[in-house]
Amino acid sequence: MSQFTQDFQSQLADLMRWRRDVRRFRTDEVDEAVLTRCLDAFHMAPSVGLSEPWRVIRVQSAAARSAALANFEAANADALAGYDGERAQIYGTLKLSGMRDAPVQLAIYCDEDTGKGAGLGTATMPEMRRYSVVGAITHFWLAARAEGLGVGWVSIMDPAQLDRDLDVPKGWVLVAYLCAGWPETDSLTPELETAGWETRTPTRAPLRR
Repeated sequence: MSQFTQDFQSQLADLMRWRRDVRRFRTDEVDEAVLTRCLDAFHMAPSVGLSEPWRVIRVQSAAARSAALANFEAANADALAGYDGERAQIYGTLKLSGMRDAPVQLAIYCDEDTGKGAGLGTATMPEMRRYSVVGAITHFWLAARAEGLGVGWVSIMDPAQLDRDLDVPKGWVLVAYLCAGWPETDSLTPELETAGWETRTPTRAPLRR
């Protein structure tokens, strides 16, 4: 029997439904205590071999943010050039980054050279370290949503350029660039679905073998 009540289970399902990729933020600052509570979720996340390979960089300086934004804009222009016709038209209308307004910006890296965990679980699948970082990001995202914050994952970037701009140690691999802050609006529908880019797939039963 579950130790959690049906009300809790229902609220958890609601939290996951409300976990949207947010790209439209208010510019209001996020209280440090609120952000700290969200970041604490990383320490509660599981990781392969208990390696805890996530490394979080808070991108705060004007120079670092300007470089990250320029990185996105260049990559976004290249991505747009890869589409034509209706896809290109829709792509050109999409807001794919909240980097101009989001008060909190985080570069999340995986330390591939970490000695913590002594390599347990990574000999055959070294990518498990990065998967662990993704799991930790999900913990952070849900914690942020529970606080009323929105989070947006910016994946249209040149990782090598960001590495240079942030001067990260060798062996660190970019997993995510996250924008966080108070969302302008809340919606249960993904913005890409609203814009006509794609639709969510209905729930499917798992395959059986």
